Amino acid sequence: MAEEVAEEAALTDGFNLVIDALQLNDINTIYNVPGIPITDLGRYMQAAGMRVLSFRHEQNAGYAAAIAGYLTKKPGVCMTVSAPGFLNGLTALAHATTNCFPMILISGSSEREIVDLQQGDYEEMDQLAIAKPLCKAAYRVLHAEDIGIGIARAIRAAVSGRPGGVYLDFPAKLLAQVMDAEAGEKSLVKVIDAAPRQLPAPESVARALDVLKGAERPLIILGKGAAYAQADDAIRDFVEKSGVPYLPMSMAKGLLPDTHPQSAGAARSLALKESDTVMLIGARLNWLLSHGKGKTWGDQPKKFIQVDIEPREMDSNVEVAAPVVGDIGSCVQALLDGMGKDWAAPPAAWTGAIREKVETNVARMAPRLQNNNVPMDYQGALGALRTIIKERPDAVLVNEGANTLDFARSIIDMYQPRKRLDVGTWGVMGVGMGTAIAAAVETGKPVLAIEGDSAFGFSGMEIETICRYDLPVCVVVFNNGGIYQGTGVNPSGGSDVSTTVFVKDSRYDKMIEAFGGVGVNATSPDELSQAVNAAMDSGKPTLVNAVIDEAAGTESGRIGNLNPQRVVAKK
Repeated sequence: MAEEVAEEAALTDGFNLVIDALQLNDINTIYNVPGIPITDLGRYMQAAGMRVLSFRHEQNAGYAAAIAGYLTKKPGVCMTVSAPGFLNGLTALAHATTNCFPMILISGSSEREIVDLQQGDYEEMDQLAIAKPLCKAAYRVLHAEDIGIGIARAIRAAVSGRPGGVYLDFPAKLLAQVMDAEAGEKSLVKVIDAAPRQLPAPESVARALDVLKGAERPLIILGKGAAYAQADDAIRDFVEKSGVPYLPMSMAKGLLPDTHPQSAGAARSLALKESDTVMLIGARLNWLLSHGKGKTWGDQPKKFIQVDIEPREMDSNVEVAAPVVGDIGSCVQALLDGMGKDWAAPPAAWTGAIREKVETNVARMAPRLQNNNVPMDYQGALGALRTIIKERPDAVLVNEGANTLDFARSIIDMYQPRKRLDVGTWGVMGVGMGTAIAAAVETGKPVLAIEGDSAFGFSGMEIETICRYDLPVCVVVFNNGGIYQGTGVNPSGGSDVSTTVFVKDSRYDKMIEAFGGVGVNATSPDELSQAVNAAMDSGKPTLVNAVIDEAAGTESGRIGNLNPQRVVAKK
């Protein structure tokens, strides 16, 4: 009798299904910190041809994923271990949601049966419940056959409408679940039109143009939502055809060059106070714009036009006379098409006043940016770096700190869109190294990270990650020996230093040398310029310790007013 051999059915498991689902949707880069229970998943991803970058801290991996989403319009993916790793990633997830960056945080988790009965599993935590208030959507996948649909839902939630962060919970035993390979393949979902266009109502476009046309002193404010949209040509054409002065928020700098004749960046106070009509494109009237009211905006009555994909953003702080709801690209193109050939530029008295103020302020600042003081002040140091960015407009600038951020934002001109990446809406310190790593990985361009010494401390260990992956990142640490300044004094007279003072004469450049990178100590703008140019030319991981006068800087940069002042002294 012939021997009967039962052919074994081909099988797959959760590991393979996660990888296949991500690759099916063109997600091939993962930012993570390995550990239980996702260590092997990272290895298998790498074996499948995905790029898996391992960080020293989950928060920094999360910041990298968040900015990757901003740069690519695809969700950046951060992968963490359970409980403490998950919690470390949550700050970045909330940061992504607040800034409208598409990001997916995937975390391993403990088994549901034990968590729900609170029986004390390894790193037991109801992660889904904790994540929900901090992100746009949160899902848990319990069965291998649902991995495809879970990842598809996460992708669509992250990028559709107003983008944001999404949490995906993968209990440990999910990854080891086995199922029929053919059924597993059929369970995968290719997301079609994940972020469909949302066309504005024609009447809203007509209303907005009527309000803008009737303005005597109009102003356009461009936000990072406008930069995210990648509708660069349409935005540029609209601004130029309108003839209206424009003011870019920090991450919108470069949508049009900061040196453009319509740029009001160097006349910000005048533009905000004296304008009578303000068009917001992908910008929100939050604290960064003083909520659209108060001294910042002066006494002139204002009409607001707002272009945003989120209808609930309208009237959030002030009445919006002309809301235009839809995706930025479609809205701006509709506005451009509706202007017609006979569009009249704003009155010359207004545009001339803005231009005159810009030229006056630029001329007044110029000598301060050319000084070669030792020790350096912020103006001299940033003046040197300003020239480098002008000569290398293709480079990506990453910027964080208090004074380092505030001065750089106004001093360094940008010439191309999405080349300036910073702390975003919350002003989060510590985004620097994660952002720099993702910028280098996602764009392939050289990165210049200008860091305050305090801000650098949040993520400084990631310079080892930069060296490990041999990324073209030059980090400049503005070292003034403290938070805001290095001159603080302990008011009690005790032996402890002031709460805002660091170790004197620190040499941050020595840190990167320990990992095989290039370290340079720069004490003058000329030395700083030479060191950064050499780093950008070489593409080697470099850290420049830029010695700044310890008395330079002010309390909390330009937002010290947000610190409450003590009224009654202790008796």
